[in-house]
Amino acid sequence: MPNALEKRFEAARYNTTIVRPVTPESVWERRISNHVAYALLVYTGLQIFVVMEAIRGEGASILPYLGLIALVGIVIPLCRRVERRWQGLARSGASEETLAARFRGDRLGIWLFAIGFPFGFVALVKGIAALA
Repeated sequence: MPNALEKRFEAARYNTTIVRPVTPESVWERRISNHVAYALLVYTGLQIFVVMEAIRGEGASILPYLGLIALVGIVIPLCRRVERRWQGLARSGASEETLAARFRGDRLGIWLFAIGFPFGFVALVKGIAALA
């Protein structure tokens, strides 16, 4: 019986792909990964169109630009952490009901953050500008 390395070699040799079976674990991982990816797209779009518009209107302050750099440095690792957490959760042997409940909660958190954080950041910048 050929091992995994031999199977990969044969697949590469004949230019074919190895079809991996769909497991319940991979379904949960893929679902959360899709939500993270789409939320990042929405978040980025809001950063470009909402936050950059607010920054442009606030004058020559560099603080908002530094904040945007920090946001990029923080958000991407957080998203990766969520995906890694789900890799562990999906393989933990938890029941489907438990995974479904956690999925709903995490999905809600991902989308609330992706949509709410850019607007919160604009409110913070405008609040700081109003105090100065």
